[in-house]
Amino acid sequence: MTEKMNEEPENTMNAETEEQTVQEETAEAQDLTLTEEELKKLCKEQVCPECPEKKELEDERLHLLADMENTRKRLERDKEEFRRFAAEKVLADLLPILDNLDLALQHAPQDDASKNFVIGVDMTRKIFLDTLAKHNLEAVGTRGEEFSPEIHEAVGQEECDDMEPNHVVTLMKKGYRLNGRLLRPAMVTVSKAPEK
Repeated sequence: MTEKMNEEPENTMNAETEEQTVQEETAEAQDLTLTEEELKKLCKEQVCPECPEKKELEDERLHLLADMENTRKRLERDKEEFRRFAAEKVLADLLPILDNLDLALQHAPQDDASKNFVIGVDMTRKIFLDTLAKHNLEAVGTRGEEFSPEIHEAVGQEECDDMEPNHVVTLMKKGYRLNGRLLRPAMVTVSKAPEK
């Protein structure tokens, strides 16, 4: 029985010691509560500035930021390009109408009976051209200018005494440019030196 009595105080002391240890650990944990700034400072102190992993991660971060910026710029360029040329197909489809108005004026009779009709067609053509100009469509190709494969499509050659070789003799169909980009080349015949 004496042994039991001796064990009980030891158990009581062990329980008290454990309780005291738990209380001390809780108190220490409460003392270790850090603010976010203190935590960041400790992290910076713990990570070596010369650490290769840190340099590698920083390089990767910078590459990702650069990729993100390049992607943003590319998307902006694509969006601007799309905005500038969104009407390209519609305007290209309208060009035959303009060609037909030009043909109607070229082949219109010159008598008094059709004079008002010709004036009406000409006014319609001018309004149509003004509307297309608002969308940055401009005509290219005129008689007498030097032939340029960037804006002209040669459909033939003609001997011409009054014009230097490689110049536009006849403009068969006007070409058009939209925002600086060729929409349709001008169909022309080109002068050549007379054969002797």
